[in-house]
Amino acid sequence: MMTNPRFDDVRETAADATREDDVLSVYTGLVHDDGRREYYFANDTEEASELRETAAVQLGMMVRVLADRSESDVEEITDLAAERAENMRLE
Repeated sequence: MMTNPRFDDVRETAADATREDDVLSVYTGLVHDDGRREYYFANDTEEASELRETAAVQLGMMVRVLADRSESDVEEITDLAAERAENMRLE
């Protein structure tokens, strides 16, 4: 049973938005009920500086939304994210 009734609407809207022609950067992270995780990250650039900038913008957007929705401050979310990133293995 889903506890957030808007979840399916947001998921569908996000999936549709990734198909737009003018998208330069995409990140989707999925966390499944069983704890399995999937990551999809792509940028339409080959320049390291552009990759850093678009990734930083996406990360900043996510941190801001998470801080607001979880009633936490940005530093708290950033510290927790950095801790998780250090322990994460990408496959």
